[in-house]
Amino acid sequence: MSKDAKISLLGLTLTELQNIVAEAGLPRFTATQLASWLYEKRVCSFDDMTNISKKGRATLAQMCETGRTAPVKSQRSADGTVKYLFSVGDGRFVESVYIPEKDRATLCISSQAGCQMGCEFCATGRQGFKGNLTAGQILNQVLSIEKADELTNIVYMGMGEPLNNLTEVLKSIEILTAPYGYAWSPKRITLSTVGIMPALKTFIESCSCNLAVSLHIPYPDVRAAYMPAEKAYPIEDVLKLIRQYDWSGQRRVSFEYTMFKGVNDSPTDAARLAKMVHGIQCHVNLIPFHKIPESKLEPAAPATMQNFMKELEKYKIPTTIRRSRGQDIDAACGMLSQLTVNS
Repeated sequence: MSKDAKISLLGLTLTELQNIVAEAGLPRFTATQLASWLYEKRVCSFDDMTNISKKGRATLAQMCETGRTAPVKSQRSADGTVKYLFSVGDGRFVESVYIPEKDRATLCISSQAGCQMGCEFCATGRQGFKGNLTAGQILNQVLSIEKADELTNIVYMGMGEPLNNLTEVLKSIEILTAPYGYAWSPKRITLSTVGIMPALKTFIESCSCNLAVSLHIPYPDVRAAYMPAEKAYPIEDVLKLIRQYDWSGQRRVSFEYTMFKGVNDSPTDAARLAKMVHGIQCHVNLIPFHKIPESKLEPAAPATMQNFMKELEKYKIPTTIRRSRGQDIDAACGMLSQLTVNS
């Protein structure tokens, strides 16, 4: 940060805000007021922070900025899904997806610009890694959409591998769940990962949010061909770690399984998957594959997915076929890419 750069307050914890007000020579309780204005009342300007003195507001405005930025643009799907494009500086962009349903409204947020994982079936992975987001840039996605007040759930399933940005992701989750922040229940938040260790262990032990593991292919050698992370973090090791924890309470673990024609969609594949997750109290989400440029993979037929679900249910594995949302605006699973900034 340059000497003249202002401090961005969005994404700071209460302790960090206390340090800021101390540096500004303001009373310690000003930090609690700031947190309330930023996270509970969600204001964008120091002028709106009316219970802080005019002098205090002027001092803060000289040192800091709130950190709120509006989306660069948005696109609305025929099914009501809305995709937002946010600038995160240095010519980098990320996308977030608002998914309205009858009894809930979910926001899928990004934790990185691009992704290091390089999964064959993911548009984000194909564009490469552009950098980590700060906690403020993560939370700005939540605050700066017009339907922010209607959100019931947040999923870290957008661009990037959240556990490769563990410090900032955990900070954003602290603010989402802390009394001084949004005061959300952790069960309203889900983090998706390919299974980065030891960050996965840290995540499980440091917060109570739901976990979704991107399993996709139940054979390690084949999985490695489509998901390079398998070579560094074998899925069998990931499952071994998950078995060490109790998933019978408020927190849930699920396995994401994108289905590809002729690759992982047979009854034998279903039996293999059931064997892998046997004994874990979990849920399996079957996800339709959405075609992306330069990939030879094809989606499994809807009837094949139905049969696959029936096979899993024979093994008493709770299973859902996830409904595709926002495909017409490239907002469905695996389709997010900052390249749409120019489209």
